Amino acid sequence: MGTDASGAKGNLSDRSAREWCDEALTRLNAGRPESALDAARRAADLEPAADWPYRLISLAHERLGRDADAVPAAEHAVGLARGSWPARLRLGAALRRVTGRWAEAAEHATLAAKFAPEEPRPQVLLGDLALLRGEHARAARAYRAALAIDPGDPQARVNLGLALLRWDPPRPHHDPAWPIDPRETGRARRALEVWSRQVRLLLAVATLAVAAGALLLDWGAQAQLGGLAVLVLLAPLTVRQARRVGVWPYARAMLTRDPWLGVSVASAALSVLAFAFWLLLGVVSGPPSSSGPVWAGLAAILVLGWPALAAVRMLAEAWRGRPLRALAETERALKAGSPEAARAARRNAGVTLWIVLGRTWSVLAALLGGALVVEPGAAVAAVAVPYPMVRGYLRARHRGDRWLATATGLVVSASVACAAGGLLHSAWAWRIGLGALAAALVVFGAHALRTWWRGGPGPWRSRLLMSDLPMGAEPSVALNPEVRQTFSYARSIVLSYGDALGPRVAGAVASVTSSGELRLIAETQAWEAIEEDPRVAVFATDPLQRRFWVEVRGVASADADVLRITPKQVLVGEFPGRLARSRRPR
Repeated sequence: MGTDASGAKGNLSDRSAREWCDEALTRLNAGRPESALDAARRAADLEPAADWPYRLISLAHERLGRDADAVPAAEHAVGLARGSWPARLRLGAALRRVTGRWAEAAEHATLAAKFAPEEPRPQVLLGDLALLRGEHARAARAYRAALAIDPGDPQARVNLGLALLRWDPPRPHHDPAWPIDPRETGRARRALEVWSRQVRLLLAVATLAVAAGALLLDWGAQAQLGGLAVLVLLAPLTVRQARRVGVWPYARAMLTRDPWLGVSVASAALSVLAFAFWLLLGVVSGPPSSSGPVWAGLAAILVLGWPALAAVRMLAEAWRGRPLRALAETERALKAGSPEAARAARRNAGVTLWIVLGRTWSVLAALLGGALVVEPGAAVAAVAVPYPMVRGYLRARHRGDRWLATATGLVVSASVACAAGGLLHSAWAWRIGLGALAAALVVFGAHALRTWWRGGPGPWRSRLLMSDLPMGAEPSVALNPEVRQTFSYARSIVLSYGDALGPRVAGAVASVTSSGELRLIAETQAWEAIEEDPRVAVFATDPLQRRFWVEVRGVASADADVLRITPKQVLVGEFPGRLARSRRPR
């Protein structure tokens, strides 16, 4: 099908390797990775020494979900053009998806940024690597560096918003730099979660049963024996889940990386201790009815600890990050023009507005509760609380979520009604305002339950989406026959590089490889300087056309006893004067 569609442009057998690469890139952008893979392979067959076809092969495999197959092609591209920043970028993007090779991905991304500090994409990849490890401040710095180069980069805008929100990746317990399969840590996390949930639920039910038996039926001794039986039952349950963890050397780091998982496990362990002490307190102090408030307090902790912890987590996540600044970045991403990034930006904008709504609701609840206790007239300040929320909602122009619009309207109504109640001392205004505030909470709960029932992540942080646009597909810089001739016949070649004392020039001997790289023999000082800053320029004149000169700007890398120069930019012109030069696009 792809062959027939592309045949309209001309005879397929007459296409050059670069034309096949252009075709592969077009097919990738059209969402046809299988067809793009075929076109990229044709380009590689025609020009096996070029790195661009192999980068496109790697990208096509990645789009098809074949992460392991994407790496060899990207590695081959780097071998062909060691100084190519798109090749390093492609390999870094491919390696970050392979278990145990995260450090290599970071190394190639760093080299790409070193080879092309004027390009935004290496900084975006460095930001992505930091963001996936939960290093939000480092990720934000990288994204801002990318946006300083190109303010319109959509991926940097979307993911900067996530960094400002302090977004957790899909596997917050797993460090991508660990040399173990994330599925193993995922099974371990699942086992710890199941154990924590089962323990807390079992102890809450047992607490209610023991209390009911002791207080209502006067079966104190029997109820305590039943409680001890529950503690004994926890032992095989714990052993069963412990066997499923499998990666105990990483368990402590998992609990540290995912604080809520750590809190969940710790609360379950504390529940066991609290339940045992609760039973012991009943035995030592006599019947539970005469044990005093400590006995009742421990029972309340065991029964209500779980929902209280869930409420604390919801409140903490609402106050995590900078949602208003993230919303501003998301708004700019919507104007960047990338359909894929725009989809992620719209989705993230909706979640961010829910987070702002949660903050507003919590501030209103605290303010109104304090006003009712201390001075009802202070509720007048409630009218100003929703302003940031309403401003963010109007700026984001997020009109598709009716649940969000309803909850926003209820919170605004609650603030206005309670402010009126405090000003006018109207009990009905207070009832209306507090009712609207409670209704907003009900709307959020109903929306979350509805999306959960349909299999969705709900209107909260788990719904946030990272932008992941293709990397490393940029065309290579080709040397045309005129430029190749110049370097082949030039009597003198000048290498320009920089060191600690400033720009330097040196004589060199050069040749051109079939892949379009320059091979230079230069003095030792140049080698030492290039290790610090590999960006160089090579200047030559054509002895056959004496007014014709060529300047190749590129990246140098050491290979045995020669320097390999991968071109980034080619400038050609005629003497006299450099004003006559013409720039050829990379």
